[in-house]
Amino acid sequence: MGKSLFRALSGKLVSRTERSSIRYTVFLSFTISAIVAMVLTGMLFYINFSRQLEQTIQNENEMLVKQVNQSVDTYLRDMLRISNSIYYNVIKNVDIESDSIQSEMQLLYGTYDSYIENIALYNAEGELIATAPPALSKQGVDVRDAAWFQKALDRAENLHFSTPAIQNLFVNAEHRFLRVVSLSSAVEITSGKNTMQGVLLIDLKYNSLSELFDHMSLANGGYLYLMDANGELIYHPEQQLIASGLAKENNLVAATYHDGGQMETFRGETRSVIVRTVGYTGWRIVGVIPQQGLALNQVDNLMIVAFILLLLFDIVILINSFISTKLTAPIKHLEESVQAVEYGGGNTDIYQGGSYEIRHLGASIQGMVDQLQELTDDIVREHEQKQKSELDALQSQINPHFLYNALDIIVWMIEKEQPKEAVNIVTALARLFRISLSRGKNIIPVRDEIEHVQNYLMIQKMRYKNKFSYEIDLDEAVKNLSIIKLVVQPLVENAIYHGMDFMDGDGKITITARVVGEELHLSVADNGLGMKPEVVERLLVENTPVSKGSGVGLKNVNERIKLYFGDKYGVMIESEPDAGTCITLILPVVHCETEEVSGVGEK
Repeated sequence: MGKSLFRALSGKLVSRTERSSIRYTVFLSFTISAIVAMVLTGMLFYINFSRQLEQTIQNENEMLVKQVNQSVDTYLRDMLRISNSIYYNVIKNVDIESDSIQSEMQLLYGTYDSYIENIALYNAEGELIATAPPALSKQGVDVRDAAWFQKALDRAENLHFSTPAIQNLFVNAEHRFLRVVSLSSAVEITSGKNTMQGVLLIDLKYNSLSELFDHMSLANGGYLYLMDANGELIYHPEQQLIASGLAKENNLVAATYHDGGQMETFRGETRSVIVRTVGYTGWRIVGVIPQQGLALNQVDNLMIVAFILLLLFDIVILINSFISTKLTAPIKHLEESVQAVEYGGGNTDIYQGGSYEIRHLGASIQGMVDQLQELTDDIVREHEQKQKSELDALQSQINPHFLYNALDIIVWMIEKEQPKEAVNIVTALARLFRISLSRGKNIIPVRDEIEHVQNYLMIQKMRYKNKFSYEIDLDEAVKNLSIIKLVVQPLVENAIYHGMDFMDGDGKITITARVVGEELHLSVADNGLGMKPEVVERLLVENTPVSKGSGVGLKNVNERIKLYFGDKYGVMIESEPDAGTCITLILPVVHCETEEVSGVGEK
């Protein structure tokens, strides 16, 4: 009967969700989940409250113990630095046979007197050498019997902290009992040409250490105490009661615990103990927290609650799994079809199933995809047309000034009855413009571009009456490679007008072409005046036409190369004042047999 009821309810739920909107379906599923979650939360709260409260208290107490540990560690390290400072900055730099260290020790004591009760230096025989503040040793006191003195000499490589004690080394005019923690270390004392061993003693004020623990209390009525590695108490909030036998502490057992949390029973009370070791000294900070809280002690009740929780959990999993599957399947199909479009499937049909909202959304996305495809095609066509227009505009920037000058030379030669030279110039000019036209092609072989440059150089050499010479060095491997038409001639023109104009027969232009890896490097170098770095930086960002040239700047050439082949290709300029200029075109290695490049390279 239970199965039939479940099937009937699930059937009604399925039919209802198919006719309903996604909003109603989500509302219904979340309502069911919320009801189940509230029941489950109430029972879990009852079960887990005690454990969570205990864990929270434990975490807070561990954090407090850690903070106190860091404070004590910082305090002790500061004391170690003071000891090292006295030794290395005072004792090691003074010869006690001829000098006194009293004033230096007094200065350091005055700096740290809020932490230090006194500083004293003894030789190995226990004789007092210096003390700060100045004080008289008590009669009958032999420091060689003191534990701090013996430890310093027995283990000279270490610094030693003692447990709290009443300071009894010096005469106290106020007759006060000073409680101190002694820090001692072995030192080397210079006396004339000899060195001898001694002991540096720094008595730390006990109050400066105990203040780190005062007003620090742990949650749930806990407290902190400090002991050495052997379990001897250094600080305890009830230290006087413990010393008088009116109170007890489990410190000797706690000395055997490892760092971390422990559970112990002391005098019939169960309590949590947190132990942390203070670096270098071996001292241990112990936090004690009495165990008070909620607990579930009956195993039968725990078993019943666990069974109920497991049953509710299974029901929630089944209901949410069924509803989420029905709810998300159409959305999943819609997502997959959208991803197919996103990853390149421009003609993919968008899924249009499921509830009304999903079907409407799918239809809307399909319309958007169709419109985007049309817009993309339009943008591609416009981009291609724009590139062609930009290339045509760059190509059309050649100034006819050079042609006028060439015609003037021809007229001059005819007037001077030099027909042979005039014929040579006319022939070179014809070849130059034949290659310039190139039957409308923008990509030509390197050999044709170099032939065009040779004709140009021949005309210019006649015009400048041999003020310069030129040399062309081409590898055979580059002659059949492709190059953009009319990109070398502007470089040569700039070399002539900028570099050769001030030469007197010793100017030289060198044209070289090499294949470097997967790139074609075609360079035009001259031995002219060169350029300053700031001028070189402006050449590729500004059109810098010469006053006599074609007006086609290096920026123009650079942009044409990048439009055809991509941003990683273009023009590279190297120039130094009075050393000449070398301009290199960097293009991809493309053979003429592969057809003219029709598009833009990778950007």
